[in-house]
Amino acid sequence: VNLTGTMRVCTATRERLTHLMQGLTVKSYTQGTWDWEIDLSRYDYRTDLKRQNGAANTLPAALYGGAGTIADGGGTGWTNVALKGTWRPAGMQGAHIVDAGLQWDRYALRYVTSAIAGNWLADDAGALVNNVAGNTQLTSAYAQDTWTIAERWKTVLGLRAENWRAFDGRTDFSATSSQSYPSRSENYLSPKAALSFQALSDTVLKLSAGRALRMPTVGELYGATSTTNSQYINDPNLRPEKSWTAEFTAEKDLGGALVRATLFTEDTKDALYSQTIFDATANRTISRVQNVGRIHTDGVELAFNGTDLIARGLDLGASVTYADSVIKENDGYVATPGDTIGKRQPNIPRVRATAVASYRFDPRWTASLAARYSGPQYRTLNNADVNGYTYMGVSRYFTVDMRVRWKIARQWTAAFGIDNLNNDRYWNFHPYPQRSYSAELQFDL
Repeated sequence: VNLTGTMRVCTATRERLTHLMQGLTVKSYTQGTWDWEIDLSRYDYRTDLKRQNGAANTLPAALYGGAGTIADGGGTGWTNVALKGTWRPAGMQGAHIVDAGLQWDRYALRYVTSAIAGNWLADDAGALVNNVAGNTQLTSAYAQDTWTIAERWKTVLGLRAENWRAFDGRTDFSATSSQSYPSRSENYLSPKAALSFQALSDTVLKLSAGRALRMPTVGELYGATSTTNSQYINDPNLRPEKSWTAEFTAEKDLGGALVRATLFTEDTKDALYSQTIFDATANRTISRVQNVGRIHTDGVELAFNGTDLIARGLDLGASVTYADSVIKENDGYVATPGDTIGKRQPNIPRVRATAVASYRFDPRWTASLAARYSGPQYRTLNNADVNGYTYMGVSRYFTVDMRVRWKIARQWTAAFGIDNLNNDRYWNFHPYPQRSYSAELQFDL
């Protein structure tokens, strides 16, 4: 609600949704020469209607009628099909384990916004405001071989091939004004390799590298929308995000505890980002999706996990990650040309840490205490949002959570928890909940 003198301008909505999700998995798990798996899933927006009052409506009249819009997302959805297989060649004493698979994914966007001149709460759709639609499709195949070269050496070699298509993209700005976008079809290869060495009976060294791709979503390509208080600007020419990642890991077994140290580096070109800013003139948020030329990240992570430490029944786990993630190249900008170069990647703090302690009093009672910390971070590409404790900001935080679990009987379990026990006030676009309580009662068939 925005206050201008005594006038209160509001955005009120009413939604009716029916989404249908279907999934099926069939697999064999023999640990023999062959195993296979088939995964099918479908998510369908059967009904997706959102009514919203008009920009000129004010409280309290806006809650009872007046002009507005209705947005219909019916027909949006996605279908995923995956075929996977594992082959353990007979007579090779487990020297090779070959995994291969095929995958097909299709995504559809259908979103029609229409005006309502009379009563936005009940009237039918009127004149077309905008209509966005489009499809993307990803067809891929992969294969990898886990090869035990020698008693102390193991390697994983893999390759993924992808064909990505975007087609039937269009935007209708009115009944007489429309724009269609040309179809796209692109092919990519993503290799990966890993090598591990059992340096000592309790120490393993691992080195891995690989390429990863993230294709633009159908919404990022074609999903331009505009409402009273927000606007999303699409880009049908977005390029896929391409990353090369490498890491070196050392793991040591302390007997009841495992210590791990990992050095990692990542170089990402054409990173996909949706940058949200507030336009004071239009009095609404504007999000624009774009490619960021190049982001480089170097970091280190230390982790520890142990069971029955200090006292029997006490489990401890902790990790701390340091990441230096900086924008190295970018033709785009937020306010002035060049204002993103040398800035930190949004939503990536320099330091992030977690710690968990769990104690099993007996087979029926368990208690856990967890702490989470994240250092300061930014949401904008030019790092101009120095105050994270505000609307659209993202702040540092330190929270403590606790949970007690009671196994009442074989089929009955109860639990009580407190999230944000220390009542930290932190933000991620909006304020997070402060101290919260939960109680659960579960019955297993």
